[in-house]
Amino acid sequence: MVVKHYEQVAAKPVAMEGAEQVLIREVITPRDGAPNFAMRVFDVEPGGHTPFHSHDYEHEIFVLAGAGEVTEGKRVFELQPGSVALIRPGTPHQFRNPGETVLRFICLIPHQEPAG
Repeated sequence: MVVKHYEQVAAKPVAMEGAEQVLIREVITPRDGAPNFAMRVFDVEPGGHTPFHSHDYEHEIFVLAGAGEVTEGKRVFELQPGSVALIRPGTPHQFRNPGETVLRFICLIPHQEPAG
C-alpha cells in the first residue's frame, strides 16, 4: 500500500508545447507499484491553459478546487469543485482557467496501451 499527501510530490510545469501556467504532480505512478492507472493532480493557474490536444487513451478528471472549463471541439463545459469528466480516446480537448483562483483537478490515465 502507498499512502502519501499530494503535496509531498513536487509540482512540475507541464511539459507539453502550448501549456501555459499549468503544474502537474504525478502522485501515483508505476514507480509506486500501480499496475494499471496513474493519478495526477493538475493546478491550472488563473489565465492558464493546457494545449488543445488529444490522446489515444481515455482519462477521467475530478475537480477539487477553483473553476474553469474544458473544451471539446467547439463545445465548452464549465467546471467547478465536484465536477467530473470523461475524456474519451482521440477526443481533442483543452482545460482553461479564466478565473481568479487555481483550478485543481485529479486526472486518472491508464498505463497500458489501449486494446485493439
